[in-house]
Amino acid sequence: MAKTAMYCGTGRRKSAVARVILRPGKGLITINKRAFEEYLPSALARLDVCQPLVLTANENTFDISVNVFGGGLIGQSGAIRLGITRALLDVNPEYRKVLKPAGMITRDPRVKERKKYGLKGARRAPQFSKR
Repeated sequence: MAKTAMYCGTGRRKSAVARVILRPGKGLITINKRAFEEYLPSALARLDVCQPLVLTANENTFDISVNVFGGGLIGQSGAIRLGITRALLDVNPEYRKVLKPAGMITRDPRVKERKKYGLKGARRAPQFSKR
């Protein structure tokens, strides 16, 4: 039994986590067992996900299977993008020279700030009244 090559990558953004699996194929992308265009209706989010593939000229080289949960659609698309980038680095470490200057490898560390006691939100103070 011949084993096919399989490359994995994990991406995170805000509270979204994506597990990405790359297999040699025709460029089919499946997210949570749904079609790519069906899961991400926003063209901006779809463009964001495909960016590492376009930079490395691998649009039609791999079939991509993604399991993503948490966060919203934009956070999930950022997590998928990072997962695809990390899986591509497993495929060929030479891609780093292309992906690093484009900012694909760096994880976006921004997350929601926690609410503090005595305040109405993370920084929003109760309305001040002189009397």
